[in-house]
Amino acid sequence: MLKTIHPLINAELLTVLAEMGHGDELVIADRNFPAESVAAETVSGLCIQLAGVDATEAARAILTLFPLDTFVDTPVQTMAVVGDPAADIEVHRAMQAVMDEAEGRAVGMEKAERFAFYEAAKKAYAVVRTTEARPYGNFILKKGVVFD
Repeated sequence: MLKTIHPLINAELLTVLAEMGHGDELVIADRNFPAESVAAETVSGLCIQLAGVDATEAARAILTLFPLDTFVDTPVQTMAVVGDPAADIEVHRAMQAVMDEAEGRAVGMEKAERFAFYEAAKKAYAVVRTTEARPYGNFILKKGVVFD
C-alpha cells in the first residue's frame, strides 16, 4: 500500500499513468464498450479492469494523479447518444462535474459519433474498463502537463 495514492489505482493503472506523457490519451469505458478489442489496437495494448467501479468513480481516482490537458479547448471526448447526438444525459453531466472539481476549472468536453469515438479510442494509450451501467459512459481523457 502506498500513501496518498487512491486505493482504486492498482499497480497496472499506476504504471500506465506514469508512462503516459503530455497529449497521450486514456479511455475510461463502460461495461458495454468493446474494451478488449479496442485496447488491442492502443499504444500499450492494455485493457485495465476496474471491477465494481463506475466511470465517475474511476475518473475521480485517476484525476488525483492525471492532469487534463490545458493546451486544448476540449481535453475530454465522450460518445454521443446514437440518434440524438445533442442529448444531455446524466452520465455525461456527472463526469463533467468530476472533471471540473478535479481541475478546479470548467473542463471542455466534446461529443463524438459512436464509430468515430471507437476510432479515436484505438489511438489512445490504454483502456480502463469499468462496470459503469449507465449507457454512453465512455470517455477519452487527454493528459496534460504537471507544472511545479
